[in-house]
Amino acid sequence: MTAGRQADSERRRQRVLAALQQAQQRGEEITASSIARQAHVDRTFLYRHRDLLHIVHAAQQAPATTSATGPKVSAASLRADLINAHERAARLNRRVSQLEKKLSEALGQQIWRTAGEEARDDVDTLQRHVAALQQECADIGLRLDEREEELQAARSTNRELMAQLNRVAGSTTPSNS
Repeated sequence: MTAGRQADSERRRQRVLAALQQAQQRGEEITASSIARQAHVDRTFLYRHRDLLHIVHAAQQAPATTSATGPKVSAASLRADLINAHERAARLNRRVSQLEKKLSEALGQQIWRTAGEEARDDVDTLQRHVAALQQECADIGLRLDEREEELQAARSTNRELMAQLNRVAGSTTPSNS
């Protein structure tokens, strides 16, 4: 009886290996479920025989080989292609943004020229004015920070004086005996 079970298990193993080989030759997607289905065994058979499962997983990760019909595609190569496509799309988006900015600047310059005004002088004047306003804003920010520190110190001193005043007033109050 034991010999019969071992022989049955060996026949199943051979069917799994044959199904795996056929799937590789045909360029089919290799998964534990698909190999078990082709070999007419239960998936749990593969999970009980770890060596077979490792062979299936290795076949999934194996690089694609070429055949007469063209290159085979593996899951790893598809993932690599997807990552490369995402990176290329990101590069193209950055390039489109750069080109849109350049176009916008060029159109702005053209509008200034067609309006009959000298854009550079106006732009330089505006840039100097913006720089002066930014400096003034920074100075006001510094003065505001100084005032806030002074206010915090005054509040702290006020709290201390109020606490002292409350202690003195509390100690001189006559008690009702």
